[in-house]
Amino acid sequence: MKKGYFLLILFLLLSMIRGYAEVSIDGKQDTAQVNLLNRQGFSIRLTDHEQTLAKAQQALELAQKINYINGIAESYRILGLGESYSRNSQMAIADYLNALLYFKRANNLLGQAKVYNNIGNLYLGLDYDESLVYLQKGLVIAKQLKNDKLIASAYLNIGNVYQQKKSFSKALDYYNQSRELFAKLNDPVNTIIIIQNNGVIYYKLKQYDKAEQLLLEANKEAKNKDLNTVIGNIDLTLSSLYLEKGMYGEAKKFLEEGIGYAQATKDEQQEAEFTYNSYQLAFHQKNYPLAMSYLHTRFQRDSTLQADMLASDLALMKKQHDQQEKQRENELIIERQKNDRVKFWWAVSASGLLLIVVGLLVGNVKRKAKTNERLTELNSEVSRQKDNLDRINHHLEEIIDERTRDLQIKNKKLSEYSSYLSHQIRGPIATLKGLMNLEKEGLVDQEECINMMNRCVSDIDEKIIDMTDILHDPKRTSF
Repeated sequence: MKKGYFLLILFLLLSMIRGYAEVSIDGKQDTAQVNLLNRQGFSIRLTDHEQTLAKAQQALELAQKINYINGIAESYRILGLGESYSRNSQMAIADYLNALLYFKRANNLLGQAKVYNNIGNLYLGLDYDESLVYLQKGLVIAKQLKNDKLIASAYLNIGNVYQQKKSFSKALDYYNQSRELFAKLNDPVNTIIIIQNNGVIYYKLKQYDKAEQLLLEANKEAKNKDLNTVIGNIDLTLSSLYLEKGMYGEAKKFLEEGIGYAQATKDEQQEAEFTYNSYQLAFHQKNYPLAMSYLHTRFQRDSTLQADMLASDLALMKKQHDQQEKQRENELIIERQKNDRVKFWWAVSASGLLLIVVGLLVGNVKRKAKTNERLTELNSEVSRQKDNLDRINHHLEEIIDERTRDLQIKNKKLSEYSSYLSHQIRGPIATLKGLMNLEKEGLVDQEECINMMNRCVSDIDEKIIDMTDILHDPKRTSF
């Protein structure tokens, strides 16, 4: 019965531990899935913004379900990238700030540095100084972690800021530092972006030939890598460059190509910029009706963009509300999970203690059985020794009785010997004393005195020998 109870408790404990292990394995699988979705979203950020957002949203929902903090943070960061490349800055900043919050909660410095870089890029078109503040924060952490990829990204982004500020020499310096690191890391995508940026700088410096060479090189490499957004940006700069050089045929070629990429990536702002370049081309070619139509289209697009911005503001408010609700839900889930873990370990501890108690009880029962068996053996041994003592005591009593009788006989003999001695020996001794007194007085002849003394001594000796024989003869009990 006790053994069965012990086995039942052991089975329950093992079942609980197995269940916890299965949950852990499932959690690891889900974590790997979150990381995979985020990597996939990041890899297509320059090709398909909508797919980037879709992958990141899937990753976020799964990460929130399993309370994977780093996964939640990275999902928000990828969402921010998707929104940023979709020109939705307000949604992007909200996602980046959420990512930063979760990376700080997870104490993930690498993640924080990445987000600082992303926010710095987002501020690039709004506030250069604010952009530099965030980029420098990211660079400090990157250097602290000695992460070359992150350092290279920070240099690239800081170069972009100085380009916008028209500090072209500083921009080129940061681009060159970034390009060296990306080349060492064998990162072709960012290398293409740097070549494009250098081309843009030389275009702004009106060094058109060098700018054209770099931009055409970047365009070719970007097409090899299917970097649709990058190709669109390069085509926009090339169309502007050829307009400046009066090469309208080349300008038209890159305008048509760029518009196709802008439409493919659904980049309305980029498409609007291509529309403006198309207006300039039509104007330079003196095709004024076409130029007017492009201006009208640009005006309509600006109106649409303004309406979209208003809709985006409303969507952002709704998204922030939803995120707050999800955050509250996540906090509740975290609290429940903590409670569940506490309950689980309490159950494990209780089961362990119960097993220990059962083990102690079983051990105690076994010890008691052994003790009882030993006591039984000791009782048997005591009984045997008692019987032996009884036999020994009985034998001793017999010996004592025999010795007592022997002593009684000897005492009787001694008493008789004393009495006999006092009667039989005293007479001759008294005669000797008398003879000695007579001899002193000179009343008896000396020779006669000696003869009488010899007879007295002989008589005493015979009596002593006779008493000794009687005393040592066991058959004689009296004199």
